Amino acid sequence: MERNKVALAAGLGIAVLIVIFLPGFSEMQRLREERDDARKRIALLEQHNDILREEVRRMKQDPAYVERKAREKLGIIKKGEFVYKSPSKKETEEGQGSR
Repeated sequence: MERNKVALAAGLGIAVLIVIFLPGFSEMQRLREERDDARKRIALLEQHNDILREEVRRMKQDPAYVERKAREKLGIIKKGEFVYKSPSKKETEEGQGSR
């Protein structure tokens, strides 16, 4: 009988400890996962910053690079140059549909 009371008390004690510490443990796990996700995001942003720093460096030091980027992004052409554009797929499809 005494042995059953000790076992019951031990079981209740363990149950109480689980009820007390389980929510804290779950929260700790969630925070660890959140921290790991933040570290991964920081690493990706650092890589992106390195790429942007290199872009800035090239823009400051390489006039040919600046010219190429301006041509690509802004469609700038030199005096005397001509731009030939082929029709887009959408324009080609629209032209075929009106026949």
